Amino acid sequence: MSELAAKQCVPCRGGVPPLQGDELVTFQEQLGGGWHVIQEHHLEREYRFEDFRQALDFTVRVGEMAEVQGHHPDLFLAWGLVKVTVWTHKIDGLTESDFVFAAKVDQLVSG
Repeated sequence: MSELAAKQCVPCRGGVPPLQGDELVTFQEQLGGGWHVIQEHHLEREYRFEDFRQALDFTVRVGEMAEVQGHHPDLFLAWGLVKVTVWTHKIDGLTESDFVFAAKVDQLVSG
């Protein structure tokens, strides 16, 4: 389990600046490959599967984990594809919890 995945998402109450620049690079490097920081605003990753059923099952696992973490991504489901987009709406940008959530999503791939 990665160090990020071992943490819990912390609800953002607002009033904090979103991560920028080197902070984003540092957290992205901790994720490993696959995740992209888009315009210093959100994280995005696509997961490919052999068929619709596997993609759907993964989407459900991500949704269940999101409920437990209290951190809810945008999910796009298509045949053999799930795209996950994460950011903290309260501050309209990225926080450490977004990277924690991303690391937890990566763990669900083999689940």
